[in-house]
Amino acid sequence: MIFDFSFILTVATFVTGVIWGLDAWLWKPSRLQRAAAEGTAPENVREPIVVEYARSFFPVILIVLVIRSFLFEPFRIPSDSMMPTLLDGDFIFVNKFSYGLRLPVLNSKIVNIGEPQRGDVIVFRLPSDPSVNYIKRLVGLPGDHVSVRNQRVFINDQPMTVTLDGTYAGPRNTGPQADALQGVEDLGGVKHRVLFIPERDSRDYDQVVPADHYFFMGDNRDNSRDSRFPEVGFVPEKNLVGKAVRIWLNWDLPDAPIWNRIGDAIK
Repeated sequence: MIFDFSFILTVATFVTGVIWGLDAWLWKPSRLQRAAAEGTAPENVREPIVVEYARSFFPVILIVLVIRSFLFEPFRIPSDSMMPTLLDGDFIFVNKFSYGLRLPVLNSKIVNIGEPQRGDVIVFRLPSDPSVNYIKRLVGLPGDHVSVRNQRVFINDQPMTVTLDGTYAGPRNTGPQADALQGVEDLGGVKHRVLFIPERDSRDYDQVVPADHYFFMGDNRDNSRDSRFPEVGFVPEKNLVGKAVRIWLNWDLPDAPIWNRIGDAIK
């Protein structure tokens, strides 16, 4: 069981629904019966304030819960580990049904819809602390032999092509990214942009992805804490939250907002 905002929404939906239901089935008939005995017209009988709030908020909370749990959930990007694809301050929508429908709080899958594909940008729950969400790019599928050598990714001993095309000059090109090299990586047919920080050593790696687990990396390869690090490691299938699909806002002072990012698809 995960105690997050979905847990709060679930509890709020349950409490308001129970109050509204009990009033409709038990309390309201008794209230009207007492009012009739006193000679008060039904339209003049006021419902308790708690019932009024429950009746008003229940459908709203229920709709929000259903949308966040089964359709789309908003997230904010809190770091630069996915640059240049995603920037610190990007607000994104995550498709919650890409890889199957899961019950809120319990996080158990009830409908299997699709499977993660190499190259997908995915939000997942950190295995060591499921209350924390990470967002990275899926690089290794179950059973893959993943190697990283000299900033180059190998999948089942096949090198993933990277074509460098100069120094990164896009937004947030400060700090570690000031002199970063940019390029396009081809993950078995899925092309996306990556960054490399020349003065940092490559985080080499060599492992086979276990069954029902996935290997993730950030697009900012030398400034990303991802599956190469033991505190993240392989991510079990049950920890997948959904596929990142679109940017709906960018807001990070003092440069906010970056208008031309709004509405961009995440590739």
